[in-house]
Amino acid sequence: MLEYDVVIVGGGLTGLRAAVGLSEKYSVALVSKVHPIRSHSIAAQGGINASLANNPDSKDDNPEKHTFDTVKGSDYLADQDAAELMCKEAPNVVFEMEHWGCPFSRFSDGTIAQRPFGGAGYPRTCYSADLTGHVLLNTLYERAVALGVRVFYEYVVLALAVDEGVCHGVIVLDQVSGKLIPIRAKTTLFATGGYGRVYFHSTNALINTGSGIGIAYAAGIAMKDMEFVQFHPTSLLGTNILITEGARGEGGYLFNNKGERFMERYAPKAMELAPRDITARSIKTEMEEGRGFEHEFGTYIQLDLRHLGEQKIAERLPGIRRFCIDFVNVDPVYEPIPIMPCQHYSMGGIDVNMRCESAVKGFYAAGECSSVSVHGANRLGGNSLLETIVFGKLASRSIPEYLEAHDVRPDEKALLRTQAQVEQKIRRLTSGGNEKPFPVLDTLRKAMDDDVGIFRTRAELERALAKVIEVKERYRHVRVSSSALHMNYELIAAMELEQMIDVGHAITLGALLREESRGSHFRRDFKERNDDAWLKHTLATKGPDTEPVISYKDVTITRYQPMARTY
Repeated sequence: MLEYDVVIVGGGLTGLRAAVGLSEKYSVALVSKVHPIRSHSIAAQGGINASLANNPDSKDDNPEKHTFDTVKGSDYLADQDAAELMCKEAPNVVFEMEHWGCPFSRFSDGTIAQRPFGGAGYPRTCYSADLTGHVLLNTLYERAVALGVRVFYEYVVLALAVDEGVCHGVIVLDQVSGKLIPIRAKTTLFATGGYGRVYFHSTNALINTGSGIGIAYAAGIAMKDMEFVQFHPTSLLGTNILITEGARGEGGYLFNNKGERFMERYAPKAMELAPRDITARSIKTEMEEGRGFEHEFGTYIQLDLRHLGEQKIAERLPGIRRFCIDFVNVDPVYEPIPIMPCQHYSMGGIDVNMRCESAVKGFYAAGECSSVSVHGANRLGGNSLLETIVFGKLASRSIPEYLEAHDVRPDEKALLRTQAQVEQKIRRLTSGGNEKPFPVLDTLRKAMDDDVGIFRTRAELERALAKVIEVKERYRHVRVSSSALHMNYELIAAMELEQMIDVGHAITLGALLREESRGSHFRRDFKERNDDAWLKHTLATKGPDTEPVISYKDVTITRYQPMARTY
């Protein structure tokens, strides 16, 4: 059994920033299913928001205006005190990363460059060409290495040890040795990322299963606002590789098959830089109404960068150009990019407050796996990288306060009981049953894609819910081919499948019960936002029969009363 003051699960930006903040004073274990620089944070392209006011068009920008844009973009479901905290921390976080060596793009005067992003009143998105997540992640990993952070990579967390409302650590599988290892910890922080692979079409890496959210849920910790799923407007046709919002921030146009810049119909002022929920719905509408282009991989819309010129594309969007040439044989210098919307981000997640604390003592969550909530019903582009680093940093402040205020003594017996439960589950999955995990997962993903998508209706959601319940029953009969624990990806997939089903169940049920349209959640049978009935967060907790129990809690409103969203 290993023992640490803090165990951090997840090697992306949130986990690394928390580890950097904690490691000088406390013993810290960073556990990641992949090497940290293969974490999904590396895929973020466009930038990180901060009101630096470096851009000539943002000279009067400030954290208050950033907060308002965030709250408005959230369709007023964000907790405003949390959004304000994030936006106030933003400039310091960006400067801190700069001082640690992050190579941001620069204006000619040497200041950090900023580009426009959707839903923002000012160009406040700081960037490094179109690989911002890459440079931020490498900068933090270098910092963690310099500080001697203990990293366990290719270790998969299988369960939380929670007893009488207190977290005592985690049970992990070392995939290389094939051993189950309890890690006894005074505090545990989950920074495990989103659940994109619950959907069939997603920009997310294959590791983004939402397993961290599902593990916390199984341990009795609520999920919050799971029905709010962000669909990115622009993924590359056929592969769903992300085409950054920075492509539109740099001036890219969206065209339908009639040659129209159709966003004028939906967001006449913001055009291509409307918030993601509005832009994705607009593209989907064009495609459904016959104004898309047809291809063997499906219907698509064109993203045109040709007017930007080769030099600007080479300087600002080199990765996008490379993806397009390599994967669809399109050079955006000469041809429009074929794009389609698909699942991208999780607004919902583990229910925590703005100190990253959950209802279970000693258990924290931050980043995309959590719901603070700073994004509410819709996240603005550039706020995700910001959230990861800000709340990783804030977790590294709040965890010491907890440790210093309590005489924390994690219980070894609680860990051993949890390990026995994990071993029992593995025995079940490796004996009996006639279902393979991957066909069951594909059924779930297809149902989520078809019926819990950009547009939703009661009939579709009821059909999806029935399919989720069917999949849950099929899971009882899943069996994997080998009982070996060494690099057994089929077994890991089967273990995570249960968590993915729970995540899909919460998304679908929350969407069915929320009879309004707000942000990313658009009901064709309830097209208007209804603040009187639905200005509230959805909570899903695991009931005694394993079904999600839904309850609600108030949104924190401080300065900004809900009003109509126009762009």
